Amino acid sequence: MDATREIATVVLLVSGLSFMLIGAWGTVRLPDAYHRLHAASKCSTLGLLGLLLGAVVHIGTAAALSKALLTLVFTFVAAPVGSHMLARSAHAAGLEQWDRTLSDELAEDQGDHPED
Repeated sequence: MDATREIATVVLLVSGLSFMLIGAWGTVRLPDAYHRLHAASKCSTLGLLGLLLGAVVHIGTAAALSKALLTLVFTFVAAPVGSHMLARSAHAAGLEQWDRTLSDELAEDQGDHPED
């Protein structure tokens, strides 16, 4: 049983770390701020999920589980809201989108149709 727990811990930690690394790579490599913001918000939620679950499996106490769940609930609520606020602020400030972006739904909803 102990070996199974260690394997589960390693798998969860590696998956969390993988999401964090992919998100960091996306933050550096993606073409504009909107794409980068998307990569950063995904890696923070999914990466933290894997890391915290790995820690809970390794520690194995109810206190660790409750703290991890509270952290995950807060993160899964706060990270998307914060990313949304940053993206809307960037859009309101007129930050340019990547030239190959297919649509600007926020501008369409507000009636500001960009010229083609």
